[in-house]
This record gives sequence, structure tokens and C-alpha cells, in this order.
Amino acid sequence: MPSLFLPCAGGVEALLADEVLRVTGIAAETTRGGVWVEGDQRTAMQLNLESRLATRVLWPLAEGYYRDEHDLYDLARRVDWPHWISPAQTLRVDVTAMRSPLQSLNFAALRIKDAVCDTLREQTGERPSVDTRRPDLPIALFVGPEHATIYVDTSGEALFKRGWREHTGEAPLKETLAAAMLAAAGWAGRAEDGPLFDPCCGAGTIAIEAAQMACGIAPGGQRRFAFERLLPFREHLPAWRDLQQAARARVHAPAVAVFAGDVSFRMTDFATRNAERAGVAHAIEFKTADALQRPPPVAAGTILMNPPYGERIAPKGQGTATAREGFEGGGSSAEFFGNLAAHWKRQYAGWTAWLLSPDMKLPGLMRLKESRRVPLWNGAIECRLLRFDLVAGSNKRATPDAAA
Repeated sequence: MPSLFLPCAGGVEALLADEVLRVTGIAAETTRGGVWVEGDQRTAMQLNLESRLATRVLWPLAEGYYRDEHDLYDLARRVDWPHWISPAQTLRVDVTAMRSPLQSLNFAALRIKDAVCDTLREQTGERPSVDTRRPDLPIALFVGPEHATIYVDTSGEALFKRGWREHTGEAPLKETLAAAMLAAAGWAGRAEDGPLFDPCCGAGTIAIEAAQMACGIAPGGQRRFAFERLLPFREHLPAWRDLQQAARARVHAPAVAVFAGDVSFRMTDFATRNAERAGVAHAIEFKTADALQRPPPVAAGTILMNPPYGERIAPKGQGTATAREGFEGGGSSAEFFGNLAAHWKRQYAGWTAWLLSPDMKLPGLMRLKESRRVPLWNGAIECRLLRFDLVAGSNKRATPDAAA
């Protein structure tokens, strides 16, 4: 049985291993940047449908040492390509490199493509074509300093593309990172997890991921995958339809409430329309409101937020340009987070708040003591998911003298 590789964002590896075990019942092995799991076609289909944390599901074909593009060509020639693609189908090669000595990644991709085409021409007299948009066979090449691995990408488009997002606004949060924040916070959409609240929801990504979890909706239920066109998966497509049907059958009314809001009418409108396409508009209560003024929607729960910028951080009525200028200059940033912490202390005692930020000094700005710091990467940006256990008044620990 082959080992499938599921890449993920930095810091998510252990969370992804837990998810793989929950979805498939198979223990995964963590490594930097992803997990390995023993599985077959059904496992690959199941993980594409159900994983919220992986960015892709990759099927390894060949691996070995290399020095140049000629070695990569030889490595690709070891693969039985007619097993994966016919001359009537299309392919694309994507290359990811880490400290690679190669001068041109485009040339490396070209040599892998040449190996596929040469193999098919020799065995069938014809060769497949390249399709850069929607290929039948997406090939992923990973090259390190000395080692290369060739995979078939069974996902096609990255798994964070759930199929419901049309409106994003600026710097949207990827669905996989929103799901990682929820997983790190231990919130899984169960009644015992309590309500979830994102007071600065932007395009609604965190709230929509949470609502889908609360309703039992599979993250890949609204999209297509590359494996549906791959030759080795054709005889397994009836099993794929069974997996889809089972996923649809388990959808239920939300097990717990999800609340969201934003100071920008534009963003709450975007978020509402995204939630409609995701099938969870009924499961989220959206409200256009200032996070610094909004009272708690319920007595207690979990706040999860990715702090915003620009107009979404400004109180309603303040000019967008002024708000953006002040925030990026630093003044409004400290003021916003200080005011947010003060608001939480006044009105959100008993809540747990999780906040994602690249600013390691943020707790100092907020004059709050974090109880946990979870490292997460937002693309190339190293962040911390900070947990604050909110109490009324000061959150600082009493000194022995103060306690006496």
C-alpha cells in the first residue's frame, strides 16, 4: 500500500495527524510540512473529501537523489506513465523547491513533462498535451538540496479552495488556516464546545468553517478533484459516489451557535453571501457592528479572530483612508488592541478568546496574559495563536504581596 503525503501549513502537522486518524482510522506519521499515511485510492478520496487541514493529497511515484535536470528526467522515466495517463489526456507539472541547486524550476518542470511524453510516445506512438488550467494529470515535483520526489496531485486545486468562496475582500484568510485555528482551539462544532464568535469576520472564513463543522458538512463536498479523471481511480469511482452520498446524508442542523460580525457593511455582505454558497447561512448570525462596542451575543463561549486592517478596524463613521493610515502607522494598532482588551474585560468575563497575530508583543499591547501560544504559519508569516482566559478587570496574576 503506498504512503500518501498530505502537506499542510507550518505548525499544523500534529493537528493534521489527529484529523487523519479521525477521518480514516489510520495513524499518520508527522514530518516537517505535512504527514505521511499508508492508504489506497479510497483513502485518498476520503481525505480529499474530509480533510480541513491538508493543502493537498499527494500520491508518490518516484524519489531519489539528483544533481541536475538530466537526473530528474531519468527519475521520471522510471514511472509507468501509461498507467496514469493516456495520449488523449493532458498534464501539468508544478515544482516546489527548497534550497535546490537548480537554476531554473521551469526547465525542471519541462524535463519531467518530456519524460512523460517520451514514455507515452515510445509505448503508444502518441503523446499527451499540456493544460495549465485543468489538467487530467497534475504532477508535483519537490526538489530539495539533493533529493527529489515526484507525486501525482490527487486534489488538483489546493484543498483550501472549498468551492464556495467568491467574495474575499483584502488579504483573505485561507480556509485551511481558519480550520487550523479552530482545531488548535479545540473547537470542533460539538454542543459541548459552546458557541463560537468572530467579531471581526471579514469575508466570513472562520465562521463558515465553524458552521460547516457544526452542521457535519464535509469541506470537499462542493468541489471536484483531479482523481476523478485519473486512470487508476476510474474503477473506484462508485466508491467515491458512496463517500459523497454518505457525507450528504450526515448533514444535520447546527449542533452549536456561531456568531460573526464586522464593522464594515461591505464585509458582512460578502460574508453572508459566502455563507449562503457554503450552505450555512442558517447556521451563522451575522451582524454589522464595531468589535469595540458589540456586547456578547450569549453569556459565554469562544472568541476566535484574525485581527483586521484598514476600514474593518475603524469605528463606524470614521473615514477609511484615515483609519488605514493611522493603523499602519502604528498608533491605531495599539489603541485598537488596548480598547479591545478593555472591552473584553468589561463585558466578556467567562469567555475564552483566541487571537492570531504575527506580533509577538501583542499581549503587552493588550495588557493581558496569554495562557497559551500556538505557533502557526500564515503563508510565509510566522504567527502565534494566543489564548486569553477573560476575567473582569485586570488579568494580571496577583503578586504574593498583593495576595497577602
